[in-house]
Amino acid sequence: MKSLATLITSLIIAVWIGAIALISVQNATPLSLRFLSFQLVEMPFGLILAFSAGVGVIGTAIAQPLLGFSSPQRDQDDDDDF
Repeated sequence: MKSLATLITSLIIAVWIGAIALISVQNATPLSLRFLSFQLVEMPFGLILAFSAGVGVIGTAIAQPLLGFSSPQRDQDDDDDF
């Protein structure tokens, strides 16, 4: 069952990478971001999307162990039944 979860996770990441690549090729116009009173330099939309997705993945990977959202541990004896 763990290999199926790994396969699904890999497929989701591959679809995200493909979507980011497609959007970045189609939208090469630079965007300027504003956060509160700060204005960042102009960057292409695809690059902003890639950075946002990367920060989200890293943030989720850090938050899961800190907030206790890890998967429950199974006993070794349960695997012998199959």
